[in-house]
Amino acid sequence: MPLSWSDLAVASVAVIVGALVQGSVGFGLGMVAAPTLMLIDQRMVPAPLLVVSMILTVLMTHREWHAIDFPGLTWALGGRVAGVVAGATMLTLLSGDAIAIVFGALVLMAVGLTASGLHVVPRRATLVGAGALSGFMGTVSSIGGPPMALLYQHAAGPRIRGTLSVFFVLGTGLSLLALWFIGRLGAVELALAAALVPGTVLGFALSGRARRVLDGGYTRRAVLSVAAAAGLLVLLRSVI
Repeated sequence: MPLSWSDLAVASVAVIVGALVQGSVGFGLGMVAAPTLMLIDQRMVPAPLLVVSMILTVLMTHREWHAIDFPGLTWALGGRVAGVVAGATMLTLLSGDAIAIVFGALVLMAVGLTASGLHVVPRRATLVGAGALSGFMGTVSSIGGPPMALLYQHAAGPRIRGTLSVFFVLGTGLSLLALWFIGRLGAVELALAAALVPGTVLGFALSGRARRVLDGGYTRRAVLSVAAAAGLLVLLRSVI
């Protein structure tokens, strides 16, 4: 069943805001947009949102290429492979309702990780671990940013955005390949993704001027509050 105009409008606003946040601070498209998209139509998560996430991260990689931490990416991507396999396996074992519950829990976990303020140093073991957790969360819920963001949260804005963007370009590609292999990425998912592309590109364009503001953390609490409320709503809708 195609999306109604009202559902498409709400979904577009969600990805505009999510792309604006991610384009400004390095992550956030999935955490902001996924709960809303899940409520509109479960088919929009994870594959369609991962498709537009890849488009966004390609644009960001081009813009922040000069500040990327390439040595750290090698270890993180190794961990991502293991996480993707685990996430894809879980999706083959769970029903739709169970996936919704796991999704809601992962949203809250992502919010908690982001809000925790933990300071984890990027080194071999932490990069592999964060990459694995990111791969698992990204494949199941399209929200893979927080584990990696924790490692780079004290780095300069361009370094965070550039490094996470390259990681997500390659990691999201692995997740999409896994979803295709298990039958969760096809014509329907690509059509839904196409509907989200204009909002994603618009959000990226708006982030050009918003980077300085969001790097200062002015919208951080609001983003976390909205994401947490949406995650709780998904959980309640699944269990009631």
